[in-house]
Amino acid sequence: MGELVRFASFGGQASGYLSLPASGSGPGVVVIQEWWGLVPHIKAVCDRFAAAGYVALAPDHYDGVSATEPDEAGKLMKGLEISSAADDIAGAAEYLLTLDEVSSSNIGSVGFCMGGGLALIAPTVYRHIAATSAFYPAMPWPNYVPRWSGYAGKEAIVHKAVSDEGHAGPMIAAYAQAIEAAGGTVTVFNDYADSKHAFFNDTRPEMFNSQYADTAWQRTLDLFERRLSIR
Repeated sequence: MGELVRFASFGGQASGYLSLPASGSGPGVVVIQEWWGLVPHIKAVCDRFAAAGYVALAPDHYDGVSATEPDEAGKLMKGLEISSAADDIAGAAEYLLTLDEVSSSNIGSVGFCMGGGLALIAPTVYRHIAATSAFYPAMPWPNYVPRWSGYAGKEAIVHKAVSDEGHAGPMIAAYAQAIEAAGGTVTVFNDYADSKHAFFNDTRPEMFNSQYADTAWQRTLDLFERRLSIR
C-alpha cells in the first residue's frame, strides 16, 4: 500500500515509509519504529493506519539498516543520537502537513519499544504533534531532558507491559508527572494483565497478545479521533 519517500529533516534529509488511505485523505500520523528498524512490521502498522483512514509516515531512523537479532538491534539503538531521531520525527510531521492528502491541522505520533520512548517526547520536538500513543516505551536516554513545556494542551497515552515495570516503570512515572506539570494530559494504561513487552507485534508470537493489541489499537484510534482536528 505504501512507498518510500524522502523528506527534509532539521539537519539534512531523511527517508521513510508513507502509506495513504484509500479515501485519498485523512489525518496525519508519524509511526516510530522499534529497535529493529524500519522492518515489515512497522510498514504494516502504517498500512493499517491507512486502512483506518490516516496518512501514516514512518521515518527510517537507521537509514536503511535493520536488525533481526537482539544484540544487533541493541547496538543500533545505542548508536542512535536522540537529537537526530527528534529531528527526523519533527521533519516527518512537518512533511505530512505539506501533503494535500493530510486533512488535519495537527499530527499524531505512535511508537513501539524504543519508538515508544521517542513517541513520548515527540510532542516536545514539534509544536503540531498534538497527541501521542506510546506502546511499552523503552527510554535508554537517562540524561536527556525533554522540553516539557511543549506538552501544554496536548495528550499522551501509554500502554505499559507488566514485564517492563521493573526497568521502565519509574521512568514512565517520571515522564507522566512531567507531562502533567507542563499542562498536558497523560493516561498510563496498566490493565494489560500479565502482558509481555512487544505484545502488539504480531510477528513475534512469543510476545503477541491479540486481545491487548486490539484494545491498545482502539485506544490509539480514539485518541487521534478526538485530538487531530480537521483543517
